[in-house]
Amino acid sequence: MKFSTTCTASWKVLRQSKDNRYKLTSFDLQLFNGEKTEEATPKRRQESRKKGQVAKSNEINSVFVILAAFCTLKFLGDHAYTQLTGFMKTTLSSLATPDFTFQSVQLIYVKAVVVLLKTVLPVLFVIMIIAVMINFMQVGAMFSTEVIMPKFSKLNPISGFQRLFSKRSLVELAKSIFKVCIIGYFIYRFAVLQTGDIPKLINMEIIDSVALAASLVIDLAFQIIAVMMILAIFDYIYQWWEHNQSIKMSKQEVKEEFKQTEGNPQIKSKIKEKQRAIAMRRMMQEIPKADVVVTNPTHLAIALKYEKNMSAPVVLAKGQDFIAERIKQVARENKVVVVENKPLARALYPVVEIGDVVPPELYQAVAEVLAYVYRLKKRLS
Repeated sequence: MKFSTTCTASWKVLRQSKDNRYKLTSFDLQLFNGEKTEEATPKRRQESRKKGQVAKSNEINSVFVILAAFCTLKFLGDHAYTQLTGFMKTTLSSLATPDFTFQSVQLIYVKAVVVLLKTVLPVLFVIMIIAVMINFMQVGAMFSTEVIMPKFSKLNPISGFQRLFSKRSLVELAKSIFKVCIIGYFIYRFAVLQTGDIPKLINMEIIDSVALAASLVIDLAFQIIAVMMILAIFDYIYQWWEHNQSIKMSKQEVKEEFKQTEGNPQIKSKIKEKQRAIAMRRMMQEIPKADVVVTNPTHLAIALKYEKNMSAPVVLAKGQDFIAERIKQVARENKVVVVENKPLARALYPVVEIGDVVPPELYQAVAEVLAYVYRLKKRLS
């Protein structure tokens, strides 16, 4: 029988029992091989986010940036054309004047910068806004310096070679080839469909030919963007799936994280045990101050105290079974009256906690018990 550490199922073996018959016994191999089969916990996701590891598709960023650029060019094309043609007219006319000097060159340079800013800045501004919005929609507000920190492990040629042929690299290569094929197909299809219109540009006026060429290019761009948008949606789904797979945890990692966040169960159990012991000692120290202990008689015990400045009797101690016996023992040792009253004990126990006052509906029953105790103490004294 071959033992495979990569097996995700349980390993079943034959085990001989006392009656000399063999039985199947299962062993969970995940406990041995540490295979990551568990969904990431919120803490693991938060740690991954701090490291900059999030589900993000660069294809969606690229598509929307290109879309924003072409939409802006389409709406501001006339404005850019007016600015450029006006600049060219003034520049060419100034070159023909006899008083053209070095100061004229400087003025042309300044005008060129102004025209460039007027035509390019709106496009760049829209692209920047869209890029920020798309990134925010994908990953939210996130700032991580760990991504840009230098790591000497990246200089290892063996690790670099492994990353070169990793699954992620192969997927990115496949996407790039697919995009090139799609774009090439649409350019070829566009060229075939426009073979009759492109030669007409030669006989048109410059203004008309530029407008027609720009219109054809923008139409082609929108067709390519529509296909790339579909590809980007599938890429985002893949990135989300791949990210969730990369941060999965093994059962041992989940247990270790639980111990770190919630504390070791054994230690927590010991702490609770000590807390119960301290609470028990404190409760037993209060019993001598009680006026009466109401019992079931064997299963329940409630110690009550009443003074004139109190609005109602107060519960100093309560317990059942072993604790009830201990309460009665301490009460007898300190000469506290123990009264057997089954109905009152059963009614009090579930509705009061240590330090609570007796509820109003039980005032009369408790008053009768206290009256009996006071008469008994007076008779004994």
